[in-house]
Amino acid sequence: MPGSPFALPLPPQPFPLILRDAACARGEAQVFSGLDLAVEAGGLWLVRGVNGAGKTTLLRLLAGLLRPARGAALWGDGRTPRAAPERALLVGHQDALKPALSVAENLGFWARFLGVAEMPWPQASDPFGVWALADVPVRTLSAGQKRRVSLTRLAFARAPLWLLDEPTTALDAAGQRIVWELIALHRRRGGAVVVTTHAKGTVEGANELVLGEAR
Repeated sequence: MPGSPFALPLPPQPFPLILRDAACARGEAQVFSGLDLAVEAGGLWLVRGVNGAGKTTLLRLLAGLLRPARGAALWGDGRTPRAAPERALLVGHQDALKPALSVAENLGFWARFLGVAEMPWPQASDPFGVWALADVPVRTLSAGQKRRVSLTRLAFARAPLWLLDEPTTALDAAGQRIVWELIALHRRRGGAVVVTTHAKGTVEGANELVLGEAR
């Protein structure tokens, strides 16, 4: 991937993000407990576990969308994820696109939502090659194309922490390779990434967490 795909620089780094003895519950059921985790600048966590083990719940906790039922989640400056939601970008396993809108309209919405005053295309790189589909309604795209559009917001987000829920789902081998290249580049510029995955194998320099195992 020649050059930088990122349209905007990162803000000053707030890392680490620390979980101490964290527990989360879904209704009356405990999802996980006693979880200690440190997300450092340049770090990568691969989170695995069976369905229902709490992988998505963990991402929502790190994003500040959930409070821990017990324990603490704190950034290096003492702020909680809930108090600093702009520091994390959560890309869920669903694509979060409006089917009736075009690719450009969907990405324009996400750019505004993420605080980008003007859509940085075509000046910004187009890592997933979706600019050619700019005027195409999302409802006509394949699952893989929709995933590429959804992940393109990584190129103009300024959040230092990426929280990616099964990001390679529906992607072909080329699309999966781009995801991991973007992750590597984001880490290199001081960002951090937490990825949930069912895929086997590991990534150089990655930490691994398996939820649902006896602790």
